[in-house]
Amino acid sequence: MKIISLIKIFISLFLFNLIISCNAQEDNKMKFKNKLANETSPYLLQHADNPVNWYPWGNEALKKAKAENKLIIISIGYAACHWCHVMEHESFEDTSVAQVMNDFFISIKVDREERPDIDQIYMDAAYLITGRGGWPLNIIALPDGRPVYAGTYFGKNDWLKILRYFKDLYQKEPDTFDTEADKLTDAIKGMKVPGLEESSSSFTKLEIEESFNQVISQINFTNGGTKGAPKFPMPNIYQFLMNYYFHTKNPKAIEAITVTLDNIANGGIYDHIGGGFARYSTDEIWKVPHFEKMLYDNGQLVSLYSNAYKVTGNELYKKVVYEALEFIEREMTDESGGFYSSLDADSEGEEGKYYVWSKAEIENMLGEKSEIFCDYYSVTSSGNWEENNIFFITQKKEDLLKKYQISEEVFDNTISESKKILFEERNKRVRPGLDDKVLTSWNSLMLKGYIDAYMAFGESKFLLAAIKNGDFILNEMMSDGGRLDRNYKNGKSTINAFLDDYSYTIEAFISMYEVTFNEKWIYAAKKLADYVIAHFKENKSDFFFYTSDIDKPLIARKIDFSDNVTPSSNSSLTMGLLNLSRFFYDQPYEALANNIIKAIKPHAIKNPTFNSYWLNVAVKLSYPFYELGIVGDNYEKEREKIDRMFLPNIILFGGTGESDLEILKDRYIPVKTLFYVCENHVCQLPVEDSEKAIEQILK
Repeated sequence: MKIISLIKIFISLFLFNLIISCNAQEDNKMKFKNKLANETSPYLLQHADNPVNWYPWGNEALKKAKAENKLIIISIGYAACHWCHVMEHESFEDTSVAQVMNDFFISIKVDREERPDIDQIYMDAAYLITGRGGWPLNIIALPDGRPVYAGTYFGKNDWLKILRYFKDLYQKEPDTFDTEADKLTDAIKGMKVPGLEESSSSFTKLEIEESFNQVISQINFTNGGTKGAPKFPMPNIYQFLMNYYFHTKNPKAIEAITVTLDNIANGGIYDHIGGGFARYSTDEIWKVPHFEKMLYDNGQLVSLYSNAYKVTGNELYKKVVYEALEFIEREMTDESGGFYSSLDADSEGEEGKYYVWSKAEIENMLGEKSEIFCDYYSVTSSGNWEENNIFFITQKKEDLLKKYQISEEVFDNTISESKKILFEERNKRVRPGLDDKVLTSWNSLMLKGYIDAYMAFGESKFLLAAIKNGDFILNEMMSDGGRLDRNYKNGKSTINAFLDDYSYTIEAFISMYEVTFNEKWIYAAKKLADYVIAHFKENKSDFFFYTSDIDKPLIARKIDFSDNVTPSSNSSLTMGLLNLSRFFYDQPYEALANNIIKAIKPHAIKNPTFNSYWLNVAVKLSYPFYELGIVGDNYEKEREKIDRMFLPNIILFGGTGESDLEILKDRYIPVKTLFYVCENHVCQLPVEDSEKAIEQILK
């Protein structure tokens, strides 16, 4: 798309787009108050004392911009974003910068985690103009919200040049702005999902194999993960590989999974002292993390490691899950049962300061234990990162046992005791900032993580945490009609939910039913699905908009379809609809799922790495997919046996007594516990032995 030449020249001189995430700090606050002071978002509140006259996104700011005929600055970030707050300190806390912004612009701050719909539109603008994106995302827009320019982080001097440039240009050539804004807005609207006009047949097994080979070609089989840096965990990819391995036993699939999970668990991206995962690694070997911890990463990785344990029996994976969930319980769980959103990368103004150590500190704390500990975690006197040390395992335990001539029990006790000592010492440090808002979509990913951990390990506290969180979503985030809220803090919500809030919750509630056979969960999932069909579906296709029809319209209504660090809302919803179709026979769920997967197929095949959750749906549709019923008085004990197995080709139903669920009608026989193996609602004769039922599934 052609952008006015003046803007292109300006971009070439001053645009420093950085695809890096960012973290917040709380020092040197100015003594000002702006319109953000009444918000609940921690990110917005961090800017409430800026001398910039920030507004939250809403009618007040937009009306003011139109009334005064001023350009809008839309600045988008999030609480755990380091470079967002570098720009805050350099520019938004500076009174000279604030004066220019206040005199000539209406400035709006947006928390991208609360308003991903706004972020999505303006990130598209950034990619169209510059070919790059990231946060902070800074937009110059017309009073009606149509963008004319987009970039990421700018130093103070460059930001001032941008402001003055666009202020002068808008005063001299307002008509040019309108013309170019139309072109850019049309291009944003044109970035659409593949439509049903491209529909083909469903995925074949050969096409799934070809997609698998493309994904495998991107794997680094030395260090794990995809090739290159930075490295994001991307759990969707490895869940697809695990599902594919279940059906084909292709050794490359399990090799890609284990080399990745082993390296993540041993790397610096994993918090060896306190548990949990950082957002990504800045290098190819998972050594140096961007230290922020996001709820959505931890939820998905708990699920992935739990399922990988079922497949491999690797005790390292169990250890990682238990430690990660201890971290979530300790630091990320509200007393209501909701989960907080993130921890910053920074503390005391330095990235990673809370997590890194000098060797002298460790020796002082551990004494004679320090030699083995430092050797195991690659600690050096000069530091393995910026004169400090990130704990990072590069040696096999067996080699260290030989080196120090000690037993495995002595080694394990030494490491465990040392970690406890360092954990207590670390707790005395200034902690990274906590973003304590609760987001429905991320909570549902963490809820699913707890469920998968319970299924893998049978730990009752995992199920109790899952039930408490599920009840929190039901009671605080969901209305009787099936509408969800997106955010929650201090007892209130201010934002209507988006499609990922619904799709992830539908999947989580289906899983809640499968591990409890409490039918309130499956009926809640159905209510959510029916609400989505009524309020999100696009009329021209079977895809779903990211925003509801009751939301105030933005300049474009987008459809989210590419999988990234989390599943796209449409791929997750398609999975949920497919699973729901096995419980509710007379609903349109399966037809919708089939139509959507057909439409997305050309796009998914073209780039399977960023459509890996779609491939999970394709696998379920292309290979045998069973409903396994466990009905009778002994169903709980029998279900536990099934839970411990990795069976991605089933959904579970059952209980004791009769039920209104069609899949359960006439299944209960007093005294007996029976297993029903069904496919497309047609059941084989029931058996009384779980092993015989599994034989029918694995045939």
